[in-house]
Amino acid sequence: MRIYTKTGDEGKTSLIGGTRVFTSHHRIDAYGTVDELNAYVGMLRDQDVNRERRDLLKQVQDRLFTVGASLASDPETSRKKIPDLLESDITLLEQEMDQMDAALPELRHFILPGGHASVSFAHVARTVCRRAERLVVALAQEEYVNDLVVKYLNRLSDYLFVLSRKMAQELNAEEVKWEPRM
Repeated sequence: MRIYTKTGDEGKTSLIGGTRVFTSHHRIDAYGTVDELNAYVGMLRDQDVNRERRDLLKQVQDRLFTVGASLASDPETSRKKIPDLLESDITLLEQEMDQMDAALPELRHFILPGGHASVSFAHVARTVCRRAERLVVALAQEEYVNDLVVKYLNRLSDYLFVLSRKMAQELNAEEVKWEPRM
């Protein structure tokens, strides 16, 4: 199978359902950013500190593919069955956050990204997740988007923040506190 089809040479691509749109379309921007997020989650999964979380992070990557498929579908024309995002996917992230948070010191300051390269990867993933969430919210103002997609991305960005703190703790890395100049 060839990877290139030449069908995008004029700046258009097909949604699931066959509708052709420009690659600058909000829907493409949203699922492209989710794809970028998935790559960063893969990088997080590859960090030694996350050895015990690899299965969970793989599950997150699977759900991000589900989110991408949902966003890549034309709600008007697609008859293709795509995987479902479930409320239990969001509950899993909440449970994991609660578990990690119970072992972390109380948060009393804003945290700056940094302290260790692996922790910084978590912060990059978190900020890409927030961007994806903003793009999906903007898309939802114009077209149908499954409500669980926004909810999942919102919870995932929270999860990635708590994960960055947990990774810093496990790596004995300093949490870089923001200390505003007064």
